[in-house]
Amino acid sequence: MNFLKYTSYLYLAFGIYFLYEGYTKWSSGTETPFLSFVIAGLAIFMFFFRRKFAKKFDDRNKQS
Repeated sequence: MNFLKYTSYLYLAFGIYFLYEGYTKWSSGTETPFLSFVIAGLAIFMFFFRRKFAKKFDDRNKQS
């Protein structure tokens, strides 16, 4: 279960990638970047969500 601590950083990497992709689409003006920004926001939200619950699990395991 130790690798699950590091999988939340994949969400952060995807969030940064989709922010970059949305920015490049916005700069070119040929495509709409809104879907990329929504996916980036969701990925960054999932990063913080997973970190919070991983910390909660660690705290619960230390108490028992």
